[in-house]
Order: sequence, then C-alpha cells, then structure tokens
Amino acid sequence: MSSPARQVAEFDSATAMLRVLARFLDGRDAPLLGIMPGYLETPMAALLRAVVRLPRRVTEKAYALSGWAEAVSPQHAGDIRSDALAEWIVSHYPRRRYPAVLIGSSDGALIHLAAALGIPWLPQTVLIPMRRRGGHPDDSCEGLRLSEPAGHALVGANPDLVLHHMHDANQDRLMIAGMSYFRVKWRRLPAAYRDFLRGCLAPNGTVIVTECELRWPTTQVGERYVFQHGAYGGVTAQEFHEGSPRLADFLARSGSPQRSWRAPAPDGNSPEAEWGFDRSLLADLADFRTHRLKFPEPQALSPAIADLYRAWYHQRGIPDTRLFASCFLLLEPWWTLRTGSVPYWLTFNTESSRRELLEYIADTDPYDEIRLTLFSNGVPALGQAPVSAWREVLTRARTHGTFTGVDTAVYPRDFAAFARMHQDLSRVRPVHPMPDPLDVDFALEFLARHPAAR
Repeated sequence: MSSPARQVAEFDSATAMLRVLARFLDGRDAPLLGIMPGYLETPMAALLRAVVRLPRRVTEKAYALSGWAEAVSPQHAGDIRSDALAEWIVSHYPRRRYPAVLIGSSDGALIHLAAALGIPWLPQTVLIPMRRRGGHPDDSCEGLRLSEPAGHALVGANPDLVLHHMHDANQDRLMIAGMSYFRVKWRRLPAAYRDFLRGCLAPNGTVIVTECELRWPTTQVGERYVFQHGAYGGVTAQEFHEGSPRLADFLARSGSPQRSWRAPAPDGNSPEAEWGFDRSLLADLADFRTHRLKFPEPQALSPAIADLYRAWYHQRGIPDTRLFASCFLLLEPWWTLRTGSVPYWLTFNTESSRRELLEYIADTDPYDEIRLTLFSNGVPALGQAPVSAWREVLTRARTHGTFTGVDTAVYPRDFAAFARMHQDLSRVRPVHPMPDPLDVDFALEFLARHPAAR
C-alpha cells in the first residue's frame, strides 16, 4: 500500500494549507505551493502555459487525468490507516514549543493567522481521492453506487473517522469524471495529534479550535458514512437538489444528457464536507486549555484577520495600505508578510466571494494597492465571477490594482496560476524583515472584539 503522502490529494485546500504553513514555520517560502522543488517553478509555469493553449477538450482531459493519477485504487481503500495519515500530517512541522496550536476546520484566513502567531494547524478533514470507473458527473446516484464498497471498506478499517463522500458536479465536474471525493474527518483525536500537542504545546499553551459551523444536506449511507450532493460555492444546496433554469442551461452548454442533477434524497444534514467542523472531536480536547473560534462560513473570518494584520502593521510602523486577496489553495504566507501585504482570503472564485471582498473594501480604510489571485478549476462553473467582475475589485485601489499570477486570457483554465502567483508576489517591492510572531492573547482578544468574528 502507498504511503499517506500518496493517499491524500495534493491539490486540495487542507493539504495545500498544511504544506505552505509548515514551510513558513520552517523559515521557507512555498514556490509551486511546496509540491515540487522551487527550481521547477519557471519550467512548470511555461509548460502549463503551453498546455492551456491546446484545444479545450485536450486541456480538460489533461486536467482530469492529473487528478486521477493521484487517486487511490478502490481495492486499497481498506488499507488506509488514519493513524498513519495523522503521523504524516504532524511530520510536516518543526518540532519545537509553540504558544498555541490550531486544530479543526480548513480556512485560508486562519492560515494567515497561524503564520502571524508562528504556530501550526492540525486539520480535522483531509481529502482522499478514490478512483472510479464509470458513472457520469451529473448522476451522483451512480457515483455513490460505484464507490460505496470502497467507502464501507475505508470506514470499517478506521473507527475514528467519518466519511463524507462529496459529489460536486459544478466546480469539480472535470475531476469527478474519474474519481470520487472521499473527505474524512477525525471524530477522535488521533494519537499522533495528541503526542504532538503534549510534546510541542508550550506550558499553559492554548489549543485554538477552529469551528466552521457550515452544514449541508446529506444522505446516510452507513455508520460514520454520509453522502453529500453538491458543495459550498456558487450554487445553493436547494438548487443542487431541486434544479433551476440556469442549471438546465449550464448542463446543456456542458454537453450533458441531463437537465438536472440526479442525486439521492437527503435525510439529514451534516458538517459540510470540506469546511465544516465535526464537534465530536471536542471531547478528546478536554485535557487541554482550549479556545473555541467559531464562524458561520469559510470566508467569514477574512475581514477580521485582514484588520488584525493592519493593526499589527501599524504597531510595527509599516504601511498597511497593500492588500493581497488570495483564493482557495493559492496561499503564500511567507511573501504576504515580507511584502507587508494585508491578507484577505477568498473561499473560491465565485460571485459570492467577490461580493464579500467588495463589502470589506468598502467598509475599511482605503488601500493604495490591491493584488488579486484566482484559482482556476477548469470550467466556467455556475456562480463563478468572470474576469470582468474581478477587474472591478482592482479599480478600488487608490494607486495600483493588478492580478497576481492570473492569465486572464485563459481563466478559468489557467492551470499555471499556482506557479506564477508565487513568482509575481515575490517580485513585489519594497519588502520588510520577517517580524517576530504576534502575541497570541492580543490576537484572540482582537478577534473577540471584531464584529466579523462574533
């Protein structure tokens, strides 16, 4: 059986956040999101730039195959061990004493918080992509039927995990053509996490539990096994299940034989597969000094973390008028701090994320510079904001607004963005010395007072 590094998706929110934060705590930036050596950044950017200019069908096939190649064979689902996954996660971090440790939901804004505090984050949720033969992206009933045996094998071998089989035929339609998204959540504290906390949390240190309260309709498949049709983003849960005229039009334009999505009827609701927090984990954290940081949806804390950085920059005597809006897994905490950029994290490239960013900019002191990067998921999905709408965001800068690493001519098929984002941000000037970590108590008190964090 392959190692945990080969079982967890490389291009997933949790994995990317883990990797870039671990590199930051090790005193390093994250070219290519830390997936490949930095010296490959320029040739990879050139290669991917060439790929996206191939015919559309060829580009989409290459994108789908890249995901399929890193997926696990279903015959090995029962060989996966949660303890090994947890050991692999903690192995990323330097072994030293930390004043606090984050644990729980994935969230890009909280990765910037962790970088400011100089502390690690332990995810509750990781994505295990599972290969699948057959099934159409727009028929999630068939997708569940084909992958259900692997799901039962996985949960049967791991009593501390809950499996959320997520099927999003909107944002992930290229990837799910040949795989199933198995997101697993720890409901018990794995031994490797407990050992890490006992060995690396400073005396009287705090475990900051990151609790995204977002929930989603689900179908119970078995004990500790639910199926989630759709996902948080540009389409509501209701539209995923009931359909709409714009969905019918989207499926027609996509060449689908269907005009609505076929899905199992939901019989409950659960923590959202990618972002939601399963509170079962709290029982095993009772032995530690904890601080619960709750928020209703993934992007909710972005304004508060941005304002925290502005207050911190003001304390340090450096300008706080340079904004960097990152998107989904495209994060670079090292160069965000070196360039004196205020981080604002976008959950995805959707209109709802864009609208929240515009609301933040309108409600805060003006920014002289605004830089923006966008994640490309390969398809013009429902709810996705077009480039023209994102350009409007850049006009809110007083002196300079620009995309960072985005090839607007090929977006949302701009697969080189994960390479160029780091290149572009690392060229921003002036730069500042890397600061000492921000005080944990100051940060938590600031967030407690901030309207967006309540």
